Amino acid sequence: MTITARSGIAVPLLLLICLFGSAEWARGLLRQKPDSSSPPSGQQSGQAPGRGSQLTVPSRPQNPIYSGEQGPQKSDIQFVPATRTVTIKLQVQDPNGYFLPNIRRENFAVYEDGVRQKNVDVEVEHAAVSLALLVEAGGRYHELNKLLGFEIPAITRHALEVLGRDDKIAVFKYAGKLENLADFNQGREVLQSASDHFNAPPVSETNFYDALLETLNRMRDLSDRNKASYQQVLEAARTSGTPIYVIGLAELMKREAATYGPTAPFARIDWDAAEKQLETIAKDSGGRAYMIQSDVDLPAVYDDIMENLRIRYAISYVSSNPSSAGPPRSIRVDLIDPKTGQALKIRDASGKPVAAKVYLQETFTPKSASG
Repeated sequence: MTITARSGIAVPLLLLICLFGSAEWARGLLRQKPDSSSPPSGQQSGQAPGRGSQLTVPSRPQNPIYSGEQGPQKSDIQFVPATRTVTIKLQVQDPNGYFLPNIRRENFAVYEDGVRQKNVDVEVEHAAVSLALLVEAGGRYHELNKLLGFEIPAITRHALEVLGRDDKIAVFKYAGKLENLADFNQGREVLQSASDHFNAPPVSETNFYDALLETLNRMRDLSDRNKASYQQVLEAARTSGTPIYVIGLAELMKREAATYGPTAPFARIDWDAAEKQLETIAKDSGGRAYMIQSDVDLPAVYDDIMENLRIRYAISYVSSNPSSAGPPRSIRVDLIDPKTGQALKIRDASGKPVAAKVYLQETFTPKSASG
């Protein structure tokens, strides 16, 4: 199968492991609630000694681990009419996409229709995740397929290692068609077997777009489609509500291809264009793309994926609006210094200023559930 990278250029796509992630935010399986009654001192509280209410967070890497841009991060807003309780689950990240911990209840200022809300509670929530792992199982070049046969089992084993007891995973492979190797309700031994017995893929035409769409459809239980195009995949990525995390093998493939010289058939592959299209699919879904250099990169990649999927701040309050129904309401969350009411100043452990980004939808409709 080919994908069109730009006018007149077709790129064979041979280099993808794709993870589709969703988190069980509605259930909140594990929560860590900050103690707001008597703030501790020092690093545990995130308060820097001698600096008032300034927040201190651990130092993080200077660059993001993912490639390209990160798309919009999903937030979730739920409303319970009987109690008028609003619960917001959102990401707070630094400029490189890392979760910012240590932000306390008093640092969150929540506004509904411009009115500051009182008695706001804040928790750090760690949710269980459901992953669909899509791996390539064929391509038109035998020598590159041998490399896939070596790399893919290692990548899938690393995925199993980062899953918790309440997490779920399904494994799909695709060549001419999509095949389910292990489903969400099967045990770890089936998943391990699927990884251990993934041999070198056969030579075949790959149907990446069809496989990607069908996997997205299974994640949201849809199946009405015809032959897929790149634009259809992008639209599905934007609207599915399922973030796509791409682990691209282009760098490994390029090194393998280079050993055969410029006359090899796969020497004409535009790897950079293929990477850009994978990055766009990940970005438009709200996920991330990782173009790994070797297997050594995998633990950090999976840690980054799991942090991005699992962790949210869960903010709840009883709405000051006495109505339990009505039109959409605007919502805003600011990070503030409670002593001054000004924007919260955040520094890392080395004293470097850190900018914070709050990912939040701008409105919600007061009904039983709003996403």
